[in-house]
Amino acid sequence: MSKYQKVIDWINQNIDNGALRPGEKIPSENELCEQFGLSRQTVRHAILKLSEDGLLESRRGSGTYVADQHAEEGKRSVVAVVTTYVDDYIFPSTIRGIESTLSAKGYSMQLSFTNNTTDKERQILEDLLTRDDIAGVIMEPVKSALPNPNMPLYHKMQAKGMKVLFINSYYPELDFPHVSINDEECAYRAVKAMVEAGHKSIGCVLKLDDGQGRERYRGYIRAMTECGLSFTYDHVNWIDTIDIKDGKRALLRVKERLSGCTAVFCYNDQVAGMLMQVLIDDGLKLPGDMSVIGMDDSDMAKIGVGGVTISSIPHPKARLGEKAANNMIRLIHSTGKYCNATYEFEENVILRQSVAKLSY
Repeated sequence: MSKYQKVIDWINQNIDNGALRPGEKIPSENELCEQFGLSRQTVRHAILKLSEDGLLESRRGSGTYVADQHAEEGKRSVVAVVTTYVDDYIFPSTIRGIESTLSAKGYSMQLSFTNNTTDKERQILEDLLTRDDIAGVIMEPVKSALPNPNMPLYHKMQAKGMKVLFINSYYPELDFPHVSINDEECAYRAVKAMVEAGHKSIGCVLKLDDGQGRERYRGYIRAMTECGLSFTYDHVNWIDTIDIKDGKRALLRVKERLSGCTAVFCYNDQVAGMLMQVLIDDGLKLPGDMSVIGMDDSDMAKIGVGGVTISSIPHPKARLGEKAANNMIRLIHSTGKYCNATYEFEENVILRQSVAKLSY
């Protein structure tokens, strides 16, 4: 991390949590130098970057203040928000977080859904490219682990100078910022929690067509390798969006491939719950015969399956929506060539009944 980044992160955090409000003066350069043990030149560099991002404004002879990033009268004030679904357990809270934050800053939200299909995504992108009232686009990618035929449309948006920010995942080919959870780190923590509970043979069930699945696989591998545990690809299971819609039937083959495992890390709570039901129907005792961890900390995790509540990593949902909206507003007001609007949440495991402690 660059030295000046510490100052940037501190000011960003205090603006986000309301400790520094629009119009309020930030600490002086001397105070920041003393607080962070940095040179005046380094602190000035941080303030310059935040000013280019539209977050701060300097007043001659007075100091530096938090800029008011409300929508400006007569300028574009509509933010297009495009998600894959609306009725999934994550999206209502995320959308509310986006809308409330945009509304507080004088922006309105236009909401669309792709149903996780490239055809619908293309229709939406083509429409957005014709609009002249859009200030920015908050977009959830479609099947972000797979090649996407709509890349030329995203490149057109980039060439047009449209402000685009991805949520939950991103397309690696595009140089757009994203707000998401740190999928690799969260998966790493989930697998480490099972290792700390005494498990050595740990499988996984991950989503093939979304970028989150790819990153969670990185976390799974990192944890297993770091802990000195071997794994076989027989225990690495990939499913896709259609498999999840099919329900338990798609997880029957997964059950066979987990033979010899005492624990399994699942892509999310929905997959964890379906797998647990398949295992219970097959006569296994949970968590005695198989420990399970999911992701998202949904209502399903708290209610459980077969009387067993599900250990899970929380999804920040509303907080992610708020952060995405705040970072989009910063992109809109940015005057610099680059605005660091990427942010990844790191969450910890909530252990429940689905993880058994083993002793050897």
